Amino acid sequence: MKTLSVGELLEHKKESLALRIIAGEKGLLREIESAEVSSPGIALTGFTKRFPTGRIQVFGETEIDFLRSLEAEAQREAAEFVVRAAVPCLFVTKGMDPPEALKRVSDEHGIPLIQTELKTGEFYRRVKPYLEDEFAPTTVMHGSLADVYGVGLLFVGRSGIGKSECVLDLVERGHRLVADDVVIVTRRGHDVIIGRGLEQQQHHMEIRGIGIIDVRALFGIHATRQQKRIEVVVQLEEWSDAADYDRTGLHQPTTTILDVELPLVVIPLNPGKNITVIAEVVSMRHLLKYSGVDSALEFHRNLRQRMLPVREYLEEDYE
Repeated sequence: MKTLSVGELLEHKKESLALRIIAGEKGLLREIESAEVSSPGIALTGFTKRFPTGRIQVFGETEIDFLRSLEAEAQREAAEFVVRAAVPCLFVTKGMDPPEALKRVSDEHGIPLIQTELKTGEFYRRVKPYLEDEFAPTTVMHGSLADVYGVGLLFVGRSGIGKSECVLDLVERGHRLVADDVVIVTRRGHDVIIGRGLEQQQHHMEIRGIGIIDVRALFGIHATRQQKRIEVVVQLEEWSDAADYDRTGLHQPTTTILDVELPLVVIPLNPGKNITVIAEVVSMRHLLKYSGVDSALEFHRNLRQRMLPVREYLEEDYE
């Protein structure tokens, strides 16, 4: 299971979240195991039945004012409960100075107590996307990813089938390279799949017979992008007379990546086929479907409508 240390969070987001550790420094190696963030809320009053353990806890103005209203011993008891609930760290928002009892308990148990200058709502809005990105389900796929008319096409197929060459031709026609050969795929939220390339590889491609090329240097910065949502998977394969290929588009096959179902287009390759134009058509058709226009389904409906008078005539012909 993927984890993130409190020290890494502090290092990565110190500037953007205006963070400063004020107690519990010896606990910076503690592991954060969840992207969930909570506030202790009424648990500080003693109602602990539904307190979520293992989460980052955020003390806003309400929690700090409540702690300050308590006697010293009650403050300590409330703080003790929170830090004993397997929490990785505590945050105090709005630059507030927390009660000494909370600082002492954090030091004693090695729970980092971190102050942020941000307001509570703003802190949540900024830290949640970072944590969700860190803990998002991730996998690595062999393929090439391109942005074609704003649609993310992931080209897959056996090694040497022509994925890189197809994407290179698309770039030459004004589209954008995202990743070649190795695509790091991450799921965001429930059904969004994001693809990006290796940081070390960036905008380079391997073209058999030529070698490594720098797409950004050859075609300009507009020819590449850092990441893109994957919306259609395009599978390239050799033509087979025995295979049954879809010729109407009425039944869209799908494939699953990180438990998300995506449209799958299987394109058989034979000499003379213009795979680049076909890829552009795949993107444009996806955009049409997204806007509510399904060309294959409309053609099918029109055809059935035109055949209706013929069917009625034959039903009445008793000769």
